[in-house]
Amino acid sequence: MEQLENLLRVLVRPLVERPEEIEISSREEGSRVRLSLRVADEDVGRIIGRQGRTINAIRKVVKAASVRMGKRVDVEVPD
Repeated sequence: MEQLENLLRVLVRPLVERPEEIEISSREEGSRVRLSLRVADEDVGRIIGRQGRTINAIRKVVKAASVRMGKRVDVEVPD
């Protein structure tokens, strides 16, 4: 799981104005991993992108990496 958290951090860091405020927490439920991504309030829009394109691209990359680990992953950006 730490590898997926690090990958998510590497993908998000260049997109935000305040990289020091990136918080990633994970929960493992059997073969499923839930990653929760929190960023500064003003960076949420940058992470989500127009019509959710940026967060969807991030999710696809993280999911592709998780296949090698035999896990299913969900990336959430809570309000």
